[in-house]
Parts: sequence; structure tokens; C-alpha cells
Amino acid sequence: MIEIRRVWTQVEDVFHEFGPRGARPQRRGVLAVVLANPYSGRYEPDIVPMMEALKPVGVELAQRLLAAMKLEPAAIQSYGKGGIVGVDGESEHGHLWHVPGGYAMRELLEGRGVSTKAIVPSNTKVGGPGTHIDIPMTHVNASYVRSHFDTIEVGVPGAPAGDEIVFFLAMSTGPRIHERVGGLRADQIKGEDGLR
Repeated sequence: MIEIRRVWTQVEDVFHEFGPRGARPQRRGVLAVVLANPYSGRYEPDIVPMMEALKPVGVELAQRLLAAMKLEPAAIQSYGKGGIVGVDGESEHGHLWHVPGGYAMRELLEGRGVSTKAIVPSNTKVGGPGTHIDIPMTHVNASYVRSHFDTIEVGVPGAPAGDEIVFFLAMSTGPRIHERVGGLRADQIKGEDGLR
């Protein structure tokens, strides 16, 4: 059921955005996997088997992303995920990534001592080759930490074809480089509910 066609990785360091150089750069990484869509061109009422089949893929890709970023898990402060479904599929196919992608990152980080109570935010859409998507990011332990509200715009050249899906995982080392809009701070997290 799982046919991986490509894996694409992007890692960037953000030093500043129109202001002074930050105290330390923000490292952001995204890993994309381009898969054949087994439900392409037809309506399938039961798509849960693919979600189950994707679970080991999520684990492997989360590990690959962390390795590509060349960081220890404790350095990861925010995360997100998403998917672009080729035009012969439906948006629901992109939502198959919620459990395999989100839980894989959470389990990887938790297994190495990082608290990840916050849900992994997500975005999906249908599009053709070269389509871009904004992957939302939030703090790993509390979704209301405003400094970590962020997005990463990504796309894979030439993907997805009509019969493909591209799934994304994203991680970051910290807040926006010049965050200054107030709200809950990372050092004020209570860690009770994944929100505050």
C-alpha cells in the first residue's frame, strides 16, 4: 500500500528579518515524502488501512528530519505537519497523516525527554505539481505560546502528480526571530493541558 517515490528535505537558519541579528539563529527543518496515492481516481469509503500502514513511515521520517537538522531532541521547541494531495485524490487523503505524522514526532521527542503535550497543527490541500503549502507551527508543549506561532512555506518541485500525495513534517528550534507580540511565554508554560 505504501510506495515512496521521493523524500525531500529542507533545513534553514533564520538570522534576522529586517531587524537586528538575533541572539541565536532559529533553525527550521521540513521533510517531505512523496507517495503514490492508492485511492487516486476513485472514492474509497474505508481509508483507515493506509493511515495504519503510514505509522512506521512517520517514525522513520521524524528520525530522518531530526538527523538532517543535526540537533538533539531537547533543541526542538515547535512542530507542525501537512499534506498536499494530487488532483486525482481528495483532501481527506491528506488527513491520513494526522496520526502517523503527528504521533511520530511527539513520540520521538517524548522518548528523549521533551514534553509534547500540544497537538501538532496541520494544514492540507489538493494541488498540482509544484504546489506550495503553509505548514503551521506551534510550541511543542503549549499551543497558546504566541512567540512560537509560525508557518513554513514548502513545496516539492514537480510534486504531487495527480496520483501522488506529499506529506510534510516540520520542526523548529524556537520562536520567530523577532517575536514581540506578547502573550504566554515559553517560560510560563504550566504543562497541564497542551494549551497553557
